[in-house]
Amino acid sequence: QVQLVESGGGLVQPGGSLRLSCAASGFTFTTYAMKWYRQAPGKERELVARITKAGGITDYVDSVKGRFTISRDNSKNTVYLQMNSLKPEDTAVYYCNAGPFYPHNQTLMDWGQGTQVTVSS
Repeated sequence: QVQLVESGGGLVQPGGSLRLSCAASGFTFTTYAMKWYRQAPGKERELVARITKAGGITDYVDSVKGRFTISRDNSKNTVYLQMNSLKPEDTAVYYCNAGPFYPHNQTLMDWGQGTQVTVSS
């Protein structure tokens, strides 16, 4: 049974940092690229960051470049999203998923519950 369990969200002030984690189980983690998505209220889910199977290549949406870093630990079946210099527009529910690195927006697993990130003073 595939499971993606996101954690690490919370309430943070603008300019603050959070580190999200996604623990994966039920599939062979090392055979998939991993991706972080977010969905803000009233908006479509958008791809934020992705990382190749071995972690050697990463890619980000323009709005988070230079602020967010995706990484993975294949020994722990976990992918991370380090978020720095957070802005109110980063407020969303964040989800992870697995899929091929290309096409960039393809996902193959059922979605987890996500983790809420709220950036507000």
